[in-house]
Amino acid sequence: MSTTTSTTTSTHKQAPLTIDGRFSIATADGWLADLHRDGYAVIKGAIPADRAKAYQKKAFDWLQSFGHDELDLANPETWVHDNLPVHGKVNTFTTYGVVHERFMWEARQEPAILQAFAKIWGTDQLLASFDALNITLPNRRDVKPNGAWPHVDQSPYKEGMHCVQGIINLSHAGPSDGSLMVFPGSHKLVKELFATQLPKSEWSTEDYYLFKDEHMEWFASKGMQAKKVLAEPGDLILWDSRTVHWGAEPSPESKTIRTVIYASYAPADLATPESLVAKQAIFRNWGATTHWASTNIFPLQTKSIRHDGTRDPKDREEPLEKPEMTDKLLRLAGIKAY
Repeated sequence: MSTTTSTTTSTHKQAPLTIDGRFSIATADGWLADLHRDGYAVIKGAIPADRAKAYQKKAFDWLQSFGHDELDLANPETWVHDNLPVHGKVNTFTTYGVVHERFMWEARQEPAILQAFAKIWGTDQLLASFDALNITLPNRRDVKPNGAWPHVDQSPYKEGMHCVQGIINLSHAGPSDGSLMVFPGSHKLVKELFATQLPKSEWSTEDYYLFKDEHMEWFASKGMQAKKVLAEPGDLILWDSRTVHWGAEPSPESKTIRTVIYASYAPADLATPESLVAKQAIFRNWGATTHWASTNIFPLQTKSIRHDGTRDPKDREEPLEKPEMTDKLLRLAGIKAY
């Protein structure tokens, strides 16, 4: 599959993007136009590189905070399940209260990150997702590569753009490293695919669909081609949840420990009273959510279950370093009203 670099920047004057007719795309340019046209965009240097590397160090400190003395991030031979906290098959950490660690919330509140989503939605009154930390140790000897798992994170029953996902990039993502894979422009064809290639009996209201080989062949017949998003520490990667995407694992040549924070935001006024109550309960339990920030609010698994089916004895009920509960954070979390 083809892999090329995105070189979009955030130096242009922006205009709000549309969601079901709420805002106008007519005069959008720069990265916002990229998002509308291609279904994804990269904002270069959204966080200063030195601050991004400091967040990465905090992430590494967290990874090494469980007392696994054998874990050495300089020695790949120690990168095995028994030396690591519990994580998902795509190298994501959501339990142990990690999604509410102080460094995670500090990254979520970076000014340029919030400004980008404010421009997308046309409002700075936003809610944040309680999303995951990804630390991908390349070429681990105890796990098999996942391969491609192309999917979208929006139900075909939803018309238009409802969710924009984000990656706060804390590490180098070159051609051989782990990164986001996208099918540029596929967000404009997903509706047609569901309408012509899938009977309604296979549609779901769930905001997730994993595509089969024949679906990807259909996208290819429409000129779609996979692209790896290349990025540097401090870059913000954005994509429409209708864009076909997946997390690509490092190639055997990579020695880079991929480190990213998933962070998505949506207008607070899209949240129902019921969604806010659910979000508040999850926050108070230091829990995680999906990429959706205002709707689709339900708790993810809260216990850290090891690969042998037992609970990690080093599990935590709260963050190691709790965030500062400022008004800004509490509004993003849905605890305080705007």
